[in-house]
Amino acid sequence: MELSQRKREILCAVVEDYIKDASPITSGGVKDRHLNDVSSATLRNELNALEAMGFLRQLHTSSGRVPTSEGYRFYVSSLLSDLKVDESKIDSVQKILQERTKSVSEIVSELAKIVSEATNYPAVVMMNGYDNLILEEVKIIPLIAENALVLLRTTHGIINNNLNVKASQKACEDAGANLTKMFAGKTLKQMIDEFDSFENMFNSQLDEYKEVVDNLLESIREVLQHKSMAVRSAGSMKLLAMGNQENIKNAQKVFGLLEDEDELTELFTGDEEDISVEVKDGVQGEAGYSVVKAPIIVGGKNIGSFGVVGPQRMDYSLIASAIKFVASEIENLDKLPDKF
Repeated sequence: MELSQRKREILCAVVEDYIKDASPITSGGVKDRHLNDVSSATLRNELNALEAMGFLRQLHTSSGRVPTSEGYRFYVSSLLSDLKVDESKIDSVQKILQERTKSVSEIVSELAKIVSEATNYPAVVMMNGYDNLILEEVKIIPLIAENALVLLRTTHGIINNNLNVKASQKACEDAGANLTKMFAGKTLKQMIDEFDSFENMFNSQLDEYKEVVDNLLESIREVLQHKSMAVRSAGSMKLLAMGNQENIKNAQKVFGLLEDEDELTELFTGDEEDISVEVKDGVQGEAGYSVVKAPIIVGGKNIGSFGVVGPQRMDYSLIASAIKFVASEIENLDKLPDKF
């Protein structure tokens, strides 16, 4: 919906003021804080128009106005078009991402912690399964009692798993070296899909460690079926500190959402290419919530998403800025040094 420049300014001002103090906005408040060169009568007309268009609503007949879900959506859309990144809020992210000798699950958990601490809101990180992770190296280490440890170094950390197989150290080393040579730079899914051609090319060598490779492939197939999710709710107490009864209801809705893995999976599954925002209305008078999220893109592959869950009244500017910076750092993972 097209708005005049003045309506845009008024709407954004109303949303920002409401985010700060949760007080309904009046024409006098807009005049005093933002547009003192515009008459109160004109501002009342503009607020009436914004209400008629569905961007604002009155809590009571004689009260000021508060943003609706549509009002928040418009504000966030305007915000994202001219977003400035505040790197000082999350300068620890670079160190975490450079230490990619950690497992994928550890990195997912630490990303959630970083985003939650940077924004003071609950954070969610979800991997869309592991099929798009790009393989860098395979190492297989024989253990005692007919077991071996497999380490798959990917562009987003290490995946480790145990293999139920008895093999010599040489067989394990050869299997890892040949798999690395053949599939480095490809996704785990491509490795599975293309294995038949590998088997034909190395048929004579494969006999020496066929059991190791067969077990490894089965292990990877199981890995590809799993999603990995981390929910960091350290910022949840901020929701309860916002004060009035409406905000407590909002916080309760968010707490319930954080416990609902199916709904979180649906919210954080997608193919977005940039930061996106969903402002959800509640049902039958229940409180709504908002989700600000971004894709996890490594080596050009979308391997998951991460973001913040909170009430409709939250600091979108800080959150979007923090998420944009983390997303940009993740995209640089393929440029960072890495060793086993």
